Amino acid sequence: MRTVIQRVKRASVKVNGSIVSSIGEGLLILLGIEAADTEEDIEWLCRKIIGLRIFDDEEGIMNRNILDVGGEIIVVSQFTLMASYKKGNRPSWLRAAGHEHAIPMYERFVAKLSEGLGKAVGTGVFGAEMQVELVNDGPVTICMDTKNKE
Repeated sequence: MRTVIQRVKRASVKVNGSIVSSIGEGLLILLGIEAADTEEDIEWLCRKIIGLRIFDDEEGIMNRNILDVGGEIIVVSQFTLMASYKKGNRPSWLRAAGHEHAIPMYERFVAKLSEGLGKAVGTGVFGAEMQVELVNDGPVTICMDTKNKE
């Protein structure tokens, strides 16, 4: 699994011109899933995201996590994060998981993250053409890949 995590002041996801999810302060997470991803990847990634201390404390130091600030989360599936760009100029997405694996993994990831957050996590619509709007706070943007745990 590969993620791009953005600390946001607000974010929303639209499908066909209608907002399907929106949040205030929190995290917008773009999630790419590959066929080799497992439940262990979900567990590790959710634990890291919930504990990630990227919110400012009263002294302006990134010392708080999403729970400390009562923040919200939106997770958007994004197979393009699995792009291979080594040959030529047209990316290949062969590493991206097919729907039969990716949809259940995405749903379990969202459920696990909701459990850790203690409230519902917003989502996009899997496989839909989406428009994602955000106000990046900082900006703070972090990439995580479960293949680089060490």
